[in-house]
Amino acid sequence: MSLRFPESMDECVYFTRRAIGNGKAVAWVFREECPECKKALMSKPKDEKTGKPKIRASEYVCPECNYTVEKKEYEDTLTCSIQYTCPECMNSGEVQVPFMRKSYKGAKAVIFNCEKCDAKIAVTKKMKALKK
Repeated sequence: MSLRFPESMDECVYFTRRAIGNGKAVAWVFREECPECKKALMSKPKDEKTGKPKIRASEYVCPECNYTVEKKEYEDTLTCSIQYTCPECMNSGEVQVPFMRKSYKGAKAVIFNCEKCDAKIAVTKKMKALKK
């Protein structure tokens, strides 16, 4: 299976590069087309003043027909594509998993298993550094 890599961040709902121990992962989630009109990709609503997407918006909107879907409902239908190097066996691989973040060692993460050694690998949300 060969995954299509995004050409622009405008195509993605989510994109990240992470170092995971000795391994690494690149994960992305493509935006999907509107289920109503099937003409445009769903996106977060734009701010009227700046024209930029509202980052903390709780819904996704179709720019063509203004069809609205709740964030949780929309993101549960998406697929996360991941290119990785396993930190356990150093195997490089590609995998697609549902874009659902689960709790893993106290942080929200997209979790998948290595194709070769079946080790559990987690792509976590970016964490703020702890102050000492």
